[in-house]
Amino acid sequence: MLNADQLLARLYALRKDYADDPEDETYQALHHAFMFVSYQMSGFREYLEKERAKEKKEEK
Repeated sequence: MLNADQLLARLYALRKDYADDPEDETYQALHHAFMFVSYQMSGFREYLEKERAKEKKEEK
């Protein structure tokens, strides 16, 4: 699983792919997701840690 910074970078790259049409719904969704996650990085990191822990439990 990617870490929080890597996932944020991927959202940024996807958002740039659609930046030529700021009215596009996909661009808007990616833009707002990127902005929200970037402002809530500590919470996002916490979420990812919990998800990793769940995955490790399921592997056992």
